[in-house]
Amino acid sequence: MINAAVLGSPINHSLSPLLHSIAYEHLGIEAHYEAIEVRAGELATFLQDCDKSAFSLTMPLKEEALVVAEVRSKIAQRISGGNTLHKVNGRWNLTSTDVEGFKYSLLGSGLSEIDSCLIIGSGATSRAAVAAVSSIAKGIEVIHRNPDRQSQMDLAAEREITYLDWQLHDQINTADLVINTTPVKVADFFQPSISSPQGVLFEVLYHPWPTLISDTWSKSGAIVIDGLDLLIHQAISQVEIFAQLPLNRSEMYQLMRDAALKQLS
Repeated sequence: MINAAVLGSPINHSLSPLLHSIAYEHLGIEAHYEAIEVRAGELATFLQDCDKSAFSLTMPLKEEALVVAEVRSKIAQRISGGNTLHKVNGRWNLTSTDVEGFKYSLLGSGLSEIDSCLIIGSGATSRAAVAAVSSIAKGIEVIHRNPDRQSQMDLAAEREITYLDWQLHDQINTADLVINTTPVKVADFFQPSISSPQGVLFEVLYHPWPTLISDTWSKSGAIVIDGLDLLIHQAISQVEIFAQLPLNRSEMYQLMRDAALKQLS
């Protein structure tokens, strides 16, 4: 039996219990998956007394998990965090399925090779994003406000990045791909600069929907990828780890997306 949970704070909005439960039921696997509130600084203490062996991690625990984990995958080390913590032979293993989530979402929209990518933000989600696009984008630019995060971004990218100040830039209209990784309403600042964008917007948020920039983007006739794609694809990869089974990704994606949209409506 799979005994798992999603941990983070706040956590009551999480769709992970819905998505994972659908997957295990479809696979015919007995499982219990729930959402548990765990605040920053509480992960190590929580793990000492828990009876579960697999966890999905959301903010603010993705970086904290690096300290707790006994085994860290190469991708978790590369992006300085992880969203998937599970026990193997009694030891906590940390990895990240967020990078795969980005890659499969981009492939689903036909993006396998691009000239330019603009990323808004430089936090944990942006590190997963830059790791995902580093192999498909010829040029990567990052708009952010925290120079202290550049070293971790460079590590995640494993290549050269151009950093831009937090101000309006025309690159938002000329880039082949724009990825917003910032929290709710933070990227509203850039809405006045959106004018006939040429590329695809990947808005990692999904609730509330639409965001101001995704609404402006779609009304211009350009393509928008929503955060549900990222959430679903990273969840599918987690299920494969927890269940130790390969999944039919396209079939599972549709099951999860239909259920998520119904829940959000």
